[in-house]
Amino acid sequence: MLLIPAIDLKDGQCVRLRQGRMDDVTVFSDDPVAVADRWVAAGAQRLHLVDLDGAASGQPVNTESIRRIVAQHPDLPIQIGGGIRTTEDAEVYMELGVRYLIIGTRAVREPYFVKDLCLEFPGHIFVGLDAKDGRVAVNGWSKLSRHDVIDIAKVFERDGVEAIIYTDISRDGMMAGVSLDSTVRLAQAINIPVIASGGVTNLDDIRALCAVEDEGISGVIIGRALYEGTLDLAAAQRLVDGS
Repeated sequence: MLLIPAIDLKDGQCVRLRQGRMDDVTVFSDDPVAVADRWVAAGAQRLHLVDLDGAASGQPVNTESIRRIVAQHPDLPIQIGGGIRTTEDAEVYMELGVRYLIIGTRAVREPYFVKDLCLEFPGHIFVGLDAKDGRVAVNGWSKLSRHDVIDIAKVFERDGVEAIIYTDISRDGMMAGVSLDSTVRLAQAINIPVIASGGVTNLDDIRALCAVEDEGISGVIIGRALYEGTLDLAAAQRLVDGS
């Protein structure tokens, strides 16, 4: 089980949102590179970066902070999402040294875009599916689409996506526990890895995920729990390493 600390970037700062709301922001640090250093020192083997300003504007915004993090940790796999809407945006991040690109809203609205990126950057494309009650949410979670999360995940699997990042939007940022049942259902329905996201609170959540890892859940993104101290990354990494 890969434990992936999240660094959400807004106005050059490291922040967390509650349920994706841009008006419910908690600032944790004005130095994202120092935050990345902290998680790497605690044993992180990958980082999850989100350009929140990019997601809102539809184009990369916090590229300087991202460049600095990548330069500080050139051998660390980094995945980035938020505002990747064109092939040129993808090229910018790949040239910076980012390992994986996460496509969200545009993936749902224009699946051919994902297929094209998979051809252009094979092995480097993830799709982020945010869902509630089995339906995919778009536009920063403000709208539920008609798409069933499992059905559309199967489409992306056929198109060559490397992994699906699945977020239960009712739990993200709320520290209410992982939505284990829906995550397992998705992982069982497809053959590419699923990375869980949303709701992780403590070591019990990590234990629960490790117990279903063989269902196809390869990792988990951890956010607010790390920043508020209800989960110690080094302790969680020791738990995973010993499982």
